[in-house]
Amino acid sequence: MTFPDSYTCLNKQSFATNEFRLIPIRFEDRYKILKWRNEQIYHLRQNKPLEEKDQDAYFLTVIANLFDQENPGQILFSFMQGDICIGYGGLVHINWIDKHAEISFIMDTSLEASHFANYWQYFLNLIEQVAFEELAFHKISTFALDLRPKLYPVLENSGFGKEAVLKNHCLFNSEYVDVVIHSKFRAE
Repeated sequence: MTFPDSYTCLNKQSFATNEFRLIPIRFEDRYKILKWRNEQIYHLRQNKPLEEKDQDAYFLTVIANLFDQENPGQILFSFMQGDICIGYGGLVHINWIDKHAEISFIMDTSLEASHFANYWQYFLNLIEQVAFEELAFHKISTFALDLRPKLYPVLENSGFGKEAVLKNHCLFNSEYVDVVIHSKFRAE
């Protein structure tokens, strides 16, 4: 099977700024993504570590099918610095009727200490191009377990406003934690 490399729902497939770009998620990045997700499971909605066979099946059955859909539930990208995949993310939980989506993004865990804010800002800039310019969405949001305080200043510096705090919303290490939602609207 040849893995798809373009989304039917997008006219433009690559979004770039400086040396960073988003390209449709690549099959060859699946094990990097698996590694990062397992390393960062504490803040994801993932209940157990992923295995290679699970990741292969997910890419071949779920992700591959997104490319041909006019209105997929998610649009995922490999986040590139030059020719190196340093993260992945996209628009998930897409509501095509109301034109809004949730942002998902994970970077190479080894880069978080030195590049967290910088890479998040580049990613947000690029995903806004996808959401607001390419798809003309009305709103994009984050849904973050309140375990990542370094994330909120990055979002707010990028024009996202805190929209809501869902108190005691998710179970984490046998305790309920808040979920913080930040949103940004398309400029009219």
